[in-house]
Amino acid sequence: GSKTWSIEENAIRHIKTFNPLDDWYGMSPMEAAAFDIDIHNAALQWNKALLDNNAKPSGALVYAPKRENAPDFLPDDNYNKLKQQITEMYSGKENAGRPMLLEGGLQWVQFSLSPADMDYINAKNTTARDICTAWGVPPQLLGIPGDNTYSNMKEARQALWEQKVLPLLYKIRDELNAWLAPQYTDATYRIMLDEDDITALAPRREEKWKKLQDSNFLTINEKREALGYEEVDGGDVIYMPATLIPIGTNPFDTTPPAPVKKPLAEEGA
Repeated sequence: GSKTWSIEENAIRHIKTFNPLDDWYGMSPMEAAAFDIDIHNAALQWNKALLDNNAKPSGALVYAPKRENAPDFLPDDNYNKLKQQITEMYSGKENAGRPMLLEGGLQWVQFSLSPADMDYINAKNTTARDICTAWGVPPQLLGIPGDNTYSNMKEARQALWEQKVLPLLYKIRDELNAWLAPQYTDATYRIMLDEDDITALAPRREEKWKKLQDSNFLTINEKREALGYEEVDGGDVIYMPATLIPIGTNPFDTTPPAPVKKPLAEEGA
């Protein structure tokens, strides 16, 4: 007999991306870039087929008999024999450049491609950039000639994490904390991300550490707290460089400051 399967209410969590066409189901970036992916794959297939034929466009065998009593069409036997010879002797990259022997009024007409048809590389690179746009990936990371240099690879890699990967991880983290964590733990435990273990974000951490180190208005414990470390004893002090002095003072003047004179009302008291 048939079995009836029941799924508990909290057994599945639907984590979806924004879909402007549907309120219930999300839209994958793969679906948004579907046409560009088809064009990119078709361009690769077209280029491979072109290389398999000696990187030349195909042509046509034209039957033009010279005898007056010749048939208007090739007989079936001759047609099948010619088709078999073309398949076995002149097709494929291993037969590229092989001369063709024609007889019986056959003529070879070469086809040509326009410059727009031959612009295969630009078409492939354009669709690759469009696919990256759908996924939120900087095109500089694809290695397309002219798009990437050593100077912008670092920024592109960091932008990928900050603009795409981390927001996606934050979304999954928040969904798991709202759905999965309460089922197994109490409110004191949460799923977190260890961003310090991500190599691509090392420049961002170094910049943050440098800014905190140069912030003379913060105490040691305030700096440690900003970096996620625990406080230490004696860390509630502010260290200033010894070379800093107030504006308008003479660092070599050792005269003690004059005492502040109290008002007469305070002296009588």
